[in-house]
Amino acid sequence: MNNGRKHIVFLARWYPHRYDPMFGLFVQRHAEAAALYNDISVVYVHPDDTITQKFDISTENASIDAIHHISTIRVYYKKPKSKFLSLIRFFKANKLALKQLPKPDLIHVHILTRLGIIALWQKMVHGTPYIITEHWSRYLPGNDFSGFFRKWATKIVVRNASVVTTVTENLANAMQSHGLMNPNYMTLPNVVDTNLFQIKPHENTIPKIIHISCFEDKSKNISGLLEALKILKDKNIAYQAVLIGDGMDFEAMKQKAAYLQLNDRVTFTGMLQGQKLADELASGDFLVISSNYENMPVVILEAFACGLPVASTDVGGIAEIVDNSNGLLIPPRETDLLAEIIQTMLTLYKDYDANTLRDIIIKKFSNEAVGKLLNSLYSNTLSH
Repeated sequence: MNNGRKHIVFLARWYPHRYDPMFGLFVQRHAEAAALYNDISVVYVHPDDTITQKFDISTENASIDAIHHISTIRVYYKKPKSKFLSLIRFFKANKLALKQLPKPDLIHVHILTRLGIIALWQKMVHGTPYIITEHWSRYLPGNDFSGFFRKWATKIVVRNASVVTTVTENLANAMQSHGLMNPNYMTLPNVVDTNLFQIKPHENTIPKIIHISCFEDKSKNISGLLEALKILKDKNIAYQAVLIGDGMDFEAMKQKAAYLQLNDRVTFTGMLQGQKLADELASGDFLVISSNYENMPVVILEAFACGLPVASTDVGGIAEIVDNSNGLLIPPRETDLLAEIIQTMLTLYKDYDANTLRDIIIKKFSNEAVGKLLNSLYSNTLSH
């Protein structure tokens, strides 16, 4: 340890990389918060068919990482055709990265199961304790958490962790329903950059609805949102909707909007990042989430940081943060109800106090708040 700062290694299954700067951004936000009080090293491994050698150790984004006092090792590996050999190469890539780092005081695993196996091995061989943060919604009803070996290995990994954290109580309950037992489950909030996402006073002549997602329709239900917006248009209710993001169903959703004759009401921005994303979100009047299943969308927290209320489906852990004081909830897969809740919010959004919405985020979800929580978690784990 250095002046009380502990060396924590993040083993991250999802993390921003050279092909997708948004992938696993919430894990990077946790690393940045933790780095306020500790020395953080991040190991991230990614398959890459464009490289010629087996492994490519990269230092891209090094200057950005340095600003946040994070040492990041990204290892890209040539993916074999065999799934088994690919798995072996994944483990070798992580081992290669870990060898370049000083011995950690603690390992923080983000997303199971493979990285949990590596952390368990490090604990058995080197005595390094580990904690887990799970973000994945695969444990929730209707998703695919199956396979004998996967479940068996995950149970062992979870049982031997010092602490298991999830971003919602709902996800923790779902994990335990699969027999993933540990006496020390706790909720670890996602992080919101409150310096980036801020209130920006504005007055839209026509109410502006914001939706942000990865445009994967099965889970995010953008098609249902468009159908709800069509219902409102047919009632001659005034609104403009801005749909932010990109993904596998982006073009299909644009075509659906055209088919529903919504091109005069709905704008697709594509992917927005950083200040452009924050500015567009803050220019809206409220956020709409239409997901069929979800864990805890960070965009809800970002909307609150910008002073926007939220109209959302009641799925995953959303009800743990959205209530009558900051938004409206309905059951999923109900297009008519989605239209009704949007119509209601169009009349109510001005009644919410923007500063009150933002204060909640600063107190619980800011870098400083989550950084202190992580530091306490690391200290308590290492003192036992």
